[in-house]
Amino acid sequence: MKLTHCIVAGLVCAGSAECQSPSGIHAEAGIEQRVEALVGRMTLDEKIGQMSQSTSMSTPLSGAIREEIRRGRWGSFLNAGSPADRAEAQRIARHESRLGIPLLFGRDVIHGYRTIFPIPLGQAASWDPELIGQAARIAASEAAREGIRWAFAPMLDVARDPRWGRIAESPGEDPYLGAAMATAIVRGFQGESLADPSSIAACAKHFAAYGAVEAGRDYNSAWVPEVLLREVYLRAFHAAADAGAASFMTSFNALNGVPASGNALLLATILRGEWKYRGMVVSDYNAIEEMIAHGYAADGADAARKALTAGVDMEMVSTDYFDHLKSLVGRGLADSKHIDDAVHNILRLKFRLGLFDESIPAPAESGVTPESLALARRLAAESAVLLQNKGGLLPLSESLGSLAAIGPLADSPIDQMGTWVMDGRPKDVETPLAALRSQLGEGRVFYAPGLRNSRDASRAGFAAALDAARRADVVVFFLGEEQILSGEARSRAFLNLPGAQDDLVAAIAALGKPMAAVIMAGRPLTFQETAARVNAVLYAFHPGSMGGPALADLLFGRGTPSGKLTATFPRTVGQVPIYYAHLNTGRPAPQDASGIPVGNPAQPEGYTSKYIDADFTPEYPFGYGLSYTRFDYSNLKLSSAFMTRTGTVTVSADIANTGNREGTEIVQLYIRDLVASVAQPVRALKGFRRVPLGPGEKSTVSFTLDAAALAFYNQHNQLVTEPGRFQVWIAPDSAHGVEGEFTLR
Repeated sequence: MKLTHCIVAGLVCAGSAECQSPSGIHAEAGIEQRVEALVGRMTLDEKIGQMSQSTSMSTPLSGAIREEIRRGRWGSFLNAGSPADRAEAQRIARHESRLGIPLLFGRDVIHGYRTIFPIPLGQAASWDPELIGQAARIAASEAAREGIRWAFAPMLDVARDPRWGRIAESPGEDPYLGAAMATAIVRGFQGESLADPSSIAACAKHFAAYGAVEAGRDYNSAWVPEVLLREVYLRAFHAAADAGAASFMTSFNALNGVPASGNALLLATILRGEWKYRGMVVSDYNAIEEMIAHGYAADGADAARKALTAGVDMEMVSTDYFDHLKSLVGRGLADSKHIDDAVHNILRLKFRLGLFDESIPAPAESGVTPESLALARRLAAESAVLLQNKGGLLPLSESLGSLAAIGPLADSPIDQMGTWVMDGRPKDVETPLAALRSQLGEGRVFYAPGLRNSRDASRAGFAAALDAARRADVVVFFLGEEQILSGEARSRAFLNLPGAQDDLVAAIAALGKPMAAVIMAGRPLTFQETAARVNAVLYAFHPGSMGGPALADLLFGRGTPSGKLTATFPRTVGQVPIYYAHLNTGRPAPQDASGIPVGNPAQPEGYTSKYIDADFTPEYPFGYGLSYTRFDYSNLKLSSAFMTRTGTVTVSADIANTGNREGTEIVQLYIRDLVASVAQPVRALKGFRRVPLGPGEKSTVSFTLDAAALAFYNQHNQLVTEPGRFQVWIAPDSAHGVEGEFTLR
């Protein structure tokens, strides 16, 4: 079978399937004519108004905002009022402004709108792009019903530093998996046609390398060599462009000293020039103005000029465009063609969304449905990763006498939803405690939070927790990070379980009860002490509206965990950044390396790339995840020992379920280019498949590699393939698997 999750080269009209058919091409031509005609009628003030986005739309609409809409002051609003407010604002724009240009309403629809799905880092752990796309489709329909036609997602920043709070929004550390996520979410949001009233425009963010910020501090600088930028940090964005993402958003960070909102390499050379992207580019919140603080722009006028010249079409929140562009054009310091180009991109999107069409339904309040909640439950179950199961404690028996649910996240709807939840309602959330009581009955579940929240350092609640644990046959902890500890501006210097959570586990462990820990968090955490004390660890990230029932299903075996990590979990924060696709170094350490080297600088015995006070390997590697059954890998075969540049090699292996339960294994394909003009990672993901197997069932899983899958960026930033030897693995994770080798001629 050929790889199903690949980065497709080329971009057709920066759109989806709607503009690839003959009728779609004809429609695009018609839109271009309408845009051209409309731009020709616009004043410079009206053009700059279209390039401006505001958060100032109040509830109810003020007289000042109504008048500004009539004058064409704003082209877009974000986080704007109620559905009724949006309907009225749109009516004014369409019928009371001079040219009748509609408004574009945007919002952060990050992992659901009313129905909240797992955070993106959790969704990625499902390795299920089809299901992720379905979740995006539901989010789109819920948002569009309320008049929101533009989502500031997907966030595609490859992230290799869990201190960074926004890793919660990321697809993880790998560019290949990130590209698969990008494609799935863009297509889910935008559907078959943007003109469909249930579709919303995707926005690929943050362009680019925001996940590489120094020290894991939000808004910080990133220094990324261009080879690495292209190889790792741009691939998911390229996939989003290829999938037809309607818009891109610049990032807050400076990249190699140049803020992204003024970065011509990113916006003009790569996005517009190399990728031929014709969608719209918006700045992040106040990011154009912030180029002054970066030390890149002297004042607002300088910031506006540099952002416009680089290729930012719309300014979010700050007003440097409106305040200065007209004067800059008058003085010959800004090119009016750049303004016309920006307005073309903005109006083109509005036409493609059908916003000029009177038949679009008026905004109305949205809500969850049984179907949306069922999908949220399924995705939450697929996103959970079983990290430990000593003695086979899980799944628990349905005949279990009683269970103690302990911990601050057992019954916290807000925290369960996770970061960036603008429109989810706590009343729609079913917590683990509620699900366990529903399934087992009130009398069999003893509950004590132990701590007021995840940061609580007090032991005041320990006595009640100990009492609940004594009465129960099994203890299940619900630990991790509350909502406010992850996401934007939530960088952490330490990755341990906050507060007194480790102490709570230690106190109850003294009772000698069987114990499992469910961890809900927005990032990889370090929790060795707790893991050593409990039998089982199930990592659920922040699982969303239906996390409770999904976790109860997994705990009691009504489902089998299949999730696999998409970010490496460190043993200690001192290992960060840590990721699987690292280079080998000239002195690689053996797997069992530890302690102080026995040699000295004159005789450097044991002088290898490691730590003297901690194991250099991860706690849990990328791709790792256990099941309630066992999968064995064997019999790797290659269709040929050689590949030509125009040929392929098929790699296959047998995957057998040797346990007594059905389960789904996420089978991963990795390669290593052993010798290249730019040193290559020790492993690189090139494919994956979800493989369901019944007890005793075996399946031969095949992947086909071509020369494009072996390409890399050389020292001249050119995408090349070079002849040589390649190792290949079909594996359960990035540290294991069955291995073969072939040669590219």
